[in-house]
Amino acid sequence: MTSTSVLADSSIVLNGSARTRDEAINEAGRLLVATGAVDAAYVDSMHEREQSVSTFMGNGLAIPHGTNDAKDSIRRSAMSFVRYPDPVDWNGNETKFVVGIAGAGGEHLGLLSKLATVFTDADKVAQLERATTIAEVRDVIGEGRSE
Repeated sequence: MTSTSVLADSSIVLNGSARTRDEAINEAGRLLVATGAVDAAYVDSMHEREQSVSTFMGNGLAIPHGTNDAKDSIRRSAMSFVRYPDPVDWNGNETKFVVGIAGAGGEHLGLLSKLATVFTDADKVAQLERATTIAEVRDVIGEGRSE
């Protein structure tokens, strides 16, 4: 897994338009579909997972991802990043960042670990809140430049 293959520039949105949790899942999922990382069915599985367990992680972050049964819908590992100027209500939690993930093979744990490292650092979260460019988001998340 190379960093350039996980988070495409086109999968980073600094002003998300969703107003509800389900709309935010759709927004993050559509970005994964648009890059060709997952089939459209993967977005449905993201909603299925959310019905069984919340993907809100704390610190303003939700990480929607598909169920184990949806692994066949993943073509390659990828992430999408959406920041909301007005927090989205995620089961009673204010969510400013929604990071959709699709991990091929066992790579989803590595992606989750990377995000946990970023979002447990208050300085990095503040940098993401202030970011005005895709490059700034990439630098904080540790993804470098896209191909």
